[in-house]
Amino acid sequence: MMDERILIVEGITDKKQINKILKDPVEILCTHGTLGIERMEELILDYNLDHRPVFILVDEDYSGNKLRKQLSAELPHAEQIYIDKAFREVAATPEPELARVLLKHHFKIKPIYLI
Repeated sequence: MMDERILIVEGITDKKQINKILKDPVEILCTHGTLGIERMEELILDYNLDHRPVFILVDEDYSGNKLRKQLSAELPHAEQIYIDKAFREVAATPEPELARVLLKHHFKIKPIYLI
């Protein structure tokens, strides 16, 4: 069964990287950068984001921070997940590090990444 939670990321490479280390299927939504107001409203309605546990995991750069602010304003209940600023991009974050960060937010991780 699909997890109720939804994880919002910026790009497809982020999604692939995260899917690789997650043990259970979680719905991952790609924004492909910042969102216009209409697109944001569409996503909220299409994915029922106001009534689901939402997690935001974006790059630690200018566009990622801009997107994080935008998503936080629209989804005040969303939980923020941060990667180490040293890696800048979710896709560039080493898998064990990404696994550790996701584990902290109670996502189930494949044991191989928890070394």
